[in-house]
Amino acid sequence: MSGDSATLDEVSTDSAAAAPKRRVPARWRLILTVLVAAASVGLAGVLYLTQYRTDVQTDEAATSAAVRAASEGTVALLSYKPGSADTDLAAAKTHLTGEFLNYYGTFSDEILLPAAKERAVSTEASVVRAADAEIHPDTAKVLVFVNQTTTSRERPDASQTASSVMVSLMKVDGRWLISAFDPI
Repeated sequence: MSGDSATLDEVSTDSAAAAPKRRVPARWRLILTVLVAAASVGLAGVLYLTQYRTDVQTDEAATSAAVRAASEGTVALLSYKPGSADTDLAAAKTHLTGEFLNYYGTFSDEILLPAAKERAVSTEASVVRAADAEIHPDTAKVLVFVNQTTTSRERPDASQTASSVMVSLMKVDGRWLISAFDPI
């Protein structure tokens, strides 16, 4: 039996050695590596041009529209008179969206409107300059420099302030609306 077991070992060793190993020649491995690298570079280029480069996705008209919406919305938010405070603040809300609309609605109803009526507070804002800080197809940030004049029954002499605000916008149904208003 010992002769039989030796023969079985030799047969299994011989059959393993006889099975052809599939080896990819070095030339094909190099070609495959170059193709994968070229495809990766190509994909990265396409993603850069279509996803990352927002300057390609937006044009001068979109930038101009966002800056104009931020400027007009800022003036609407910061300007109201005692006699027309209801309509002024309601008009300001048409420039807003999202959580900021909810916040401003509460703030204007509980603080601004009573102050305008009871103490005859009047404010008038004007935008000195505005420029886009970040622009994407559906969102934008615009830096707005504002001068604001305020008067009231207690302080009839005009009080002037200058400030800057980062206005965040979202495009909703084709319109740029203010989604955040952060003083800087």
